[in-house]
Amino acid sequence: MKKIGLIINPIAGMGGRVGLKGTDGMVQRAIELGAIPQAPKRAKKALIELVHMKDSIQLVTAYGEMGESVGKEFGFNTKTVYRSSKLNTSSEDTIKAAREIMKENIDILIFAGGDGTARDIFNGVGLHCVTIGIPAGVKIHSPVYAKNPKKAGELVRKYINGKIKEVNEVEVLDIDEDAYRRGIVNTQLYGYLNIPYEKNFTQNRKAPSPLSERANQNLIGLEIIDNMEEDILYIIGPGTTTRAIMENLNLPNSLLGVDLVMNKNIVKNDVTEKEILKEIKGRKCKLILTPTGGQGYILGRGNHQISPSVIEYVGKNNIIVVSTREKIKSLQGRPLMVDMGNEEVDKSLSGYMRITIGYGEYTMYLVKF
Repeated sequence: MKKIGLIINPIAGMGGRVGLKGTDGMVQRAIELGAIPQAPKRAKKALIELVHMKDSIQLVTAYGEMGESVGKEFGFNTKTVYRSSKLNTSSEDTIKAAREIMKENIDILIFAGGDGTARDIFNGVGLHCVTIGIPAGVKIHSPVYAKNPKKAGELVRKYINGKIKEVNEVEVLDIDEDAYRRGIVNTQLYGYLNIPYEKNFTQNRKAPSPLSERANQNLIGLEIIDNMEEDILYIIGPGTTTRAIMENLNLPNSLLGVDLVMNKNIVKNDVTEKEILKEIKGRKCKLILTPTGGQGYILGRGNHQISPSVIEYVGKNNIIVVSTREKIKSLQGRPLMVDMGNEEVDKSLSGYMRITIGYGEYTMYLVKF
């Protein structure tokens, strides 16, 4: 019988749709704003890929929402080896749970969370066991995560069946969330984790935009502005490429948040999912997105305020994707990605989309979920 460790950070991702850009130290505020836990749902999407093997798997996990509840819901042979003494779990609980689970001689440890959770897993087990992350947080810069929850489950299945044998050390990266909320991205390397290696299943580390891209970003900004239509509400997603639009309009922007613009004037800065849904109701609108550098996600990484409900209202035909040539080149032919946690909406965005790459310059590029 194969032993699979499972840890879910129940609060991971709660700050995204309410515009907090992370949940570290902000759980109560996220709850007050109406945030709903996302990590358990995304863990389920991974475990579905293992359900048909559940008679040959023992799930070693922590009490309640940290893994036990999901395991039992799917009928896995579930062994609980850690129970928190607190009502609300913390990073300390993730570290302790990882250490207790590792003592059970597991074959692989899977965890659902964001970069903060990956740091906790590193602090708990280091390179002493094979791991893989289920992306469920707001910030996911680390390449320890699968491309999406389904891929995480598939990767675990292939690894325990012996179809993937290679294991690589990859970086555990995280950023200062307080600085991130102020629009400052300060990424640090905290350590390494071992993951099963299969390039089509795991994401790349996020890459910063080099200074040489600023001129390209500026031209893209001017292209978008010159083609803005009257009385259309523009939802402008986060990123340095979209920032150039706001700068050329001489409007304040939140860089890492979502801004609303109409008739080249600011409607609202740094909006939450609820605020977006309120403002777009009854209006014609367009959405401007840029992919994450090195990873290629246009939705589901760092822009959770733009939810499946927002996408369903806006529609694929009203989505404008902007990217510098260097960012597209860095993908080396890999498709752009979406991972919003709603398979129907993710699937609706698949296919070729026109990407604005300069002033009057475009390319067609594949988007996959």
